[in-house]
Amino acid sequence: MSLPHAILTALLEKPSSGLELTRRFDRSIGFFWSATHQQIYRELGRLEREGLVRASGPGAGRGQRKEYEVLPDGRAELARWTGLAQDPKPVRDPLLLRLRAAAVLGLDGLEEELARHRALHRAQLAEYLEIERRDFPPEAAAGENRLQHLVLRGGIQLESFWLAWLDEALEGVGGGPEGRPAGGSAGGPEGRE
Repeated sequence: MSLPHAILTALLEKPSSGLELTRRFDRSIGFFWSATHQQIYRELGRLEREGLVRASGPGAGRGQRKEYEVLPDGRAELARWTGLAQDPKPVRDPLLLRLRAAAVLGLDGLEEELARHRALHRAQLAEYLEIERRDFPPEAAAGENRLQHLVLRGGIQLESFWLAWLDEALEGVGGGPEGRPAGGSAGGPEGRE
């Protein structure tokens, strides 16, 4: 996904000022496509110059609040992009590489880092589940926001995967799923005589 297409999507959902758009990114799209506020404002300017969006409203002058809306060419570009075929991206996570390096170098500090990642993924899963509870109640599951809910469900399943994998990884390095040593010894059975 590219930032211009993320912005076009967000503006089609709801025309917004740059500030409103950056806040919406922080609360939704940013979970799976992050961008800084500066990147969003820079991209809005480029999209406006290319005739894909326009600033409207009483504050459309320089230095005043602008509300952006998608123009027909912007809608056409987003439709074109949405229809493209794209292969899945390979996973590039430094934690996986660090685990591979630890297989050669040793495990110093790795257990604590795995436990830290587990806590972060647990917190992210809790946040996603709260969003689902609040924004997608069961009675609205088949409503107009079903595709947005599907994106959120993907995030929930990814976080669930990472938690299960991290439990396995922690057990594999000698700790339990919560990062505590298995069997009460940091070295495991091999460390005892």
